[in-house]
Amino acid sequence: MNKAQLVEAIADKVGGRQQAADAVDAVLDAIVRAVVGGDRVSVTGFGSFEKVDRPARYARNPQTGERVRVKKTSVPRFRAGQGFKDLVSGSKKLPRGGEVAVKKAPKGSLTGGATATVKKAAAKKATAKKATAKKTTAAVKKTAAKKTTAAAAKKTTAKKATAKKTTAAAKKTTAKKTTAKKATAKKAPAKKATAKKAPAKKSTARKTTAKKATARK
Repeated sequence: MNKAQLVEAIADKVGGRQQAADAVDAVLDAIVRAVVGGDRVSVTGFGSFEKVDRPARYARNPQTGERVRVKKTSVPRFRAGQGFKDLVSGSKKLPRGGEVAVKKAPKGSLTGGATATVKKAAAKKATAKKATAKKTTAAVKKTAAKKTTAAAAKKTTAKKATAKKTTAAAKKTTAKKTTAKKATAKKAPAKKATAKKAPAKKSTARKTTAKKATARK
């Protein structure tokens, strides 16, 4: 049965096809708007309509078998009432003529139901706010930890660079000292050699004096 057939089925009971179409449209519109807003529409003996949140999950593509990630979403759900279930299962028989006997809602249940629905919606909003606050706090903590780690890494790098420069400077100073010592060590033997050659000159002077003395005689 589609919508047009539903309208035809109730047209005689509400006074005409146009009235039946308006009634069906009004009922469906009210149900859809209430469920989209997070309210639960309950009809005693028939069933209830409600909004259900589905978390993100993984599913498989039936054609390829590939694993696919499904995003978080909300879907409408209908739960049949006990009277409706009994009629469908056959434990109770449908009346041959007239309307299906649906239990009437007890006095005060409509107001109470609305209040309960509002309370549930408020509880859901409060839970969502708490979850958002927790996520925000966790994100702030992670950001602070990253900044602290980056600062510590920079300090460590700076210390290492300073240590490398100090080591390089110490090596250069040591190399200079070593070079100076080697140069000093090389120059010392030259002076000794010069000192040794000096007596040779005196010996030559003595020989010259002896020659002169012999010539005079």
